[in-house]
Amino acid sequence: MQTLQPLFSGSSGNAVLVESKESALLVDAGVSGRKIITALSENRKSISSISGILVTHEHSDHIQSVGSLSRKFHIPVYANEKTWEAMLTNVGEVPPSLRRTISTGRNFSVGDIEACAFSIPHDAADPVGYNFMACGKKVTVATDIGQMSEKLFLSLSGSAEILLESNYDIVMLQKGPYPVPLKRRISGPFGHLSNRESALTCARLASVGTKRIILGHLSCENNTPRLAYDIAKLYIEECGVLVDRDVSLSVAPRSCI
Repeated sequence: MQTLQPLFSGSSGNAVLVESKESALLVDAGVSGRKIITALSENRKSISSISGILVTHEHSDHIQSVGSLSRKFHIPVYANEKTWEAMLTNVGEVPPSLRRTISTGRNFSVGDIEACAFSIPHDAADPVGYNFMACGKKVTVATDIGQMSEKLFLSLSGSAEILLESNYDIVMLQKGPYPVPLKRRISGPFGHLSNRESALTCARLASVGTKRIILGHLSCENNTPRLAYDIAKLYIEECGVLVDRDVSLSVAPRSCI
């Protein structure tokens, strides 16, 4: 059995637990190490059980405790070459024995989990999402997405479970207090995925067999869990797929503690 559990999801910090029968991984570590250790404990896991930290990109809400957790608990860190270059100043020195450089689009294994990074459009050095395969099941982490393309959707399709970004409500963003350049960045092709864009993707995924969808990386200022959930449910059910019968739909917590 393989599953994913968001521990933290949002602009204030991100960390996702991916588990198989034999292995446990973290995707990102964007809050303090203390918070991650506590969150793992809430999910009946120990930091000592983590076999690797996989980094999506170098923004601070994804890497805050990557270096400290790696050094203190001897956890290997996986990232592509450009992300390593972009994040080294902020994560501090990671011993060479714990550094793993991956290639986007090429499979690699951590324990019994096979992982593959895929490119996403975001304003970072070389940002990625991750697909994981174990026990004959695919799960996916896909956040910080400026826009959905057919190529990107193909990377997501076939997932039994997915954490998918639903960052902002367009009306809240437009009427909110953010300066215009920031609003343009968020809604631009290298920013974040809106509720509507996410809902359209959810509907397509549910129609081709995804059984569990978790909406994540919601903006605190420009979204609400209810808005994100309601539009995703609406679009999914317009395709003839029923939420709670055919597919599970939920919203990831900004914090689990």
